[in-house]
Amino acid sequence: MTAPIPELSPGITLAVLGAGVLHAGWNALLKSARGGDAMLDTASVVAGSSACALLVLPLVPLPAPAAWKFVAASSLVHFAYYATLAQAYRTGDLSFAYPLMRGSAPLLVAVLGGVLLNELPGAHAMAGIALICAGIVSIAFVPGRRHPPAAAGWAFANAAVIATYTLIDASGARASGNAAAYATWLIFIEGLPFLAWIAWRRGAPALDYLRCGWRRGVLGGMGSFAAYGIVLYAMTRAPVAAVAALRETSVLFAALIGALWLREGFGAVRIAGAASVVIGIAALRL
Repeated sequence: MTAPIPELSPGITLAVLGAGVLHAGWNALLKSARGGDAMLDTASVVAGSSACALLVLPLVPLPAPAAWKFVAASSLVHFAYYATLAQAYRTGDLSFAYPLMRGSAPLLVAVLGGVLLNELPGAHAMAGIALICAGIVSIAFVPGRRHPPAAAGWAFANAAVIATYTLIDASGARASGNAAAYATWLIFIEGLPFLAWIAWRRGAPALDYLRCGWRRGVLGGMGSFAAYGIVLYAMTRAPVAAVAALRETSVLFAALIGALWLREGFGAVRIAGAASVVIGIAALRL
């Protein structure tokens, strides 16, 4: 019988918020890239994170045998993640699709986690998750801007994929006996099919693009690798739904970075969304 997972501690809360800052940072790096090809810019970060994981592999043990089925399943699901992500960005703006994807996924994690992991959040935790999700999703809706229904459809499809790999990876990290080992092997392996697909679809120009943007890829890859490693460790120490909700505060940090660094507007709707996220975090810690 597995030991019960404790509630969020202050240390885990701060660590996951830090992971949110890292996630927002590498997404802002992508958004500010001058190349103009979101798919190849994403591929550069995936290549960077796989390269970082490769360097760390000698420093971590092999995950327990029970974890490898989760690595395999998560690698397949991550391929679906990249495919739906590309469609969401092809049909809608980053500033619209990204908050929808990341903001709606934690609610799915909370519901499915209660069924599959027997981790049904308490009333205050569920209220906190709902407030965080509502605040994040509201950041997508800026008054006066219309978005095609297809963009929302692909964004919600991507949210379902995010929820799926979150639950798979939480189970895998717990089964591995070493969250750092699981995260390192997963991030190294799951990037390879996507990069092979990019090379097949785009050919030599894609390789040239990645070569020219290698600095951005390495920097973004380091942020991506560190952020997900922190999150997977946190999921072995706290309820998955609460960690998933805290992780997606990256959208709030991305909006703040966009306002301060990229000179994007913030506005009343986003301020209200930010307030909802802060109240939600407080509810999780009650």
